Amino acid sequence: MSGRRGGNRIRGPQSALTDFLAANNISAAQIRDDYERRRREAEQDAGNAGEGPSNAATEQTEDEALAVAAQAEEAEKKSKKRKRTEEEAIDKIKKAKATKKGKGKGKKKGKKDDLDDDNDDDADYDDDFGMYKKAKPVPGQLEHCDICNKRFTVTPYSKEGPDGGLLCAPCGKELSKDLKKEQRAVTKAASTGKKRRKVESDRLDGIAVGGAKSLSQLCIQKVAQHHDDIEELGDLPQSVLERLSEIFSKKRVMKSKTLPLFLRPDLDSVVVHDAAYLEEEDYQQIFAIVPNVRKLVLSNTCQLKDGAIDYMLERCHDLRHIQLYAANLVQEGMWHRLFREAGAKLEVLKLKWLDAAFEDLVVRDMVKYCPNLERLKLKLCRRLGEDAVVSISDLPELKHLSLQISQDVSTPTLVNLIEKRGSGLQTLSLEKFIDADDSVLEAIHENCTQLSKLRLSENDTVTDAGYTALFTDWDNWPLTFADFNSTRDIDNNNSEGPEDAIGLASSGFRALMEHSGAALKHLNIASCRHIELSAFMDVFNGAQNYPLLEHINLSFCNRADTSVVAGIFKSCPALKQLVAFGCFDVQDVVVPRNVALIGVPRAQDAIEQFGIGIGVDEAISRMVEVAA
Repeated sequence: MSGRRGGNRIRGPQSALTDFLAANNISAAQIRDDYERRRREAEQDAGNAGEGPSNAATEQTEDEALAVAAQAEEAEKKSKKRKRTEEEAIDKIKKAKATKKGKGKGKKKGKKDDLDDDNDDDADYDDDFGMYKKAKPVPGQLEHCDICNKRFTVTPYSKEGPDGGLLCAPCGKELSKDLKKEQRAVTKAASTGKKRRKVESDRLDGIAVGGAKSLSQLCIQKVAQHHDDIEELGDLPQSVLERLSEIFSKKRVMKSKTLPLFLRPDLDSVVVHDAAYLEEEDYQQIFAIVPNVRKLVLSNTCQLKDGAIDYMLERCHDLRHIQLYAANLVQEGMWHRLFREAGAKLEVLKLKWLDAAFEDLVVRDMVKYCPNLERLKLKLCRRLGEDAVVSISDLPELKHLSLQISQDVSTPTLVNLIEKRGSGLQTLSLEKFIDADDSVLEAIHENCTQLSKLRLSENDTVTDAGYTALFTDWDNWPLTFADFNSTRDIDNNNSEGPEDAIGLASSGFRALMEHSGAALKHLNIASCRHIELSAFMDVFNGAQNYPLLEHINLSFCNRADTSVVAGIFKSCPALKQLVAFGCFDVQDVVVPRNVALIGVPRAQDAIEQFGIGIGVDEAISRMVEVAA
């Protein structure tokens, strides 16, 4: 080892003085020789010419020498300061490494320390970090293992240890095994996370995870997974094509390349729930390949323009169902032409998220040229107002009506609409009519006798007494769909609300379930915060039975607790989905199989443990045990 080390030279940083002198081609010997030469010349001049000039030359020479010496001294001070700083940094690093290696390793003294000292002589200076960095041993050298301290010969395949040193072959193999295990654990955790996210996504979609998937589900999933490699789907049934279209839209892969998979000349419907990636030519392709289309559903139609509508009117003469969302590039004149040319056969019209080009005059033309319109949905159309509601009341065949008007609509106008059309309505949805009061419910009670669906949401004017009166002795058959979400008093200074409750509260909720509980399938009472716990316990007490109720949303009904959820499981044998966001008193709940419980984070562990494979009775008994 000493022979190997003797041939090497220790390299390190040069001082600032050395760098300065080398940059100016100056050496110490040259300075000394020049000084001696000038001194001798000055003495000779003094002996020949007298004392005055000699003194001047001598003073000038001494001044130059002093200036050079001062400059050299200043550079030397900087060099020493820099060197001292570097040495302090190196000492700190060495102490830290010695402390780290000394813990738990029983480091050997003697030859090992001598070898470390020898290797320190081979340190190279790293200009990037301004510190000495130990060079890695080259193959063929002897080194001590960073883990077991055994001496071994370094090879090109020697692995690096956790503290920066090298490892012998056995320790290297063990380290490789540990790294592989960690990598597998990370991969497994990642896959578990993906699976968990998929489970939660299914729950939010209302799908309860339980049992194996059907062959149809597996095939649809595989098709969506390899959509880029599919050339055609063949003669699939229309229902399967629409389901595939939903999955493609959800995965955001419905593009110009995949659109032809859903187009065939023999089809009579085209359903694309996310057309955001389609261009104007793609819409023309739809109408060219499927000229006999009767049902057209296009959402997020940000590139649908007048040219595509014009081509549709030329090619498609049997349109019965049109559903367009966000078709904001269609001009007002084209909407008038659409209703004039295609309105005679039109039976279903659903429009949503329209801004500048759809106004009250267009609705008037729609009512005039679409006499057979049975189903109408107009939501979030910014320019529609009270005149549009007045025009809609003149549709003679209207059976299904859904409105969400951005502008204010007076209560008398709504009452007039219900009095004219209420007797023929089967579904009625009024969203965000904030100023509607009890007179609207009175008109519904008096005129609507065929409703199966009723929605009156986001209202803070109708009283609980109005809801109670609506469902008491109502000649209408039981509802199958009831949505009264966000009907409550919103005075932030009085969270309990006024003495006479605003919105759907305890009395109205009891009347609703007494009237429609036997046929109800969908119930949404989210944010109806004035429903008391006693009302929930009276309705969902286990003795009452609601055989068809499948979907319940009681989010932010803060009186609901674990006992209410247990009663829901007992009273609703057909339940598929229960949404309970913001119900913080619901915890330690055990969920029966085939039921998706959403929005209860404290019950998540119980869901994972007991959510599959137990029935309602066992779930209720376990919840009772936990409560006890």
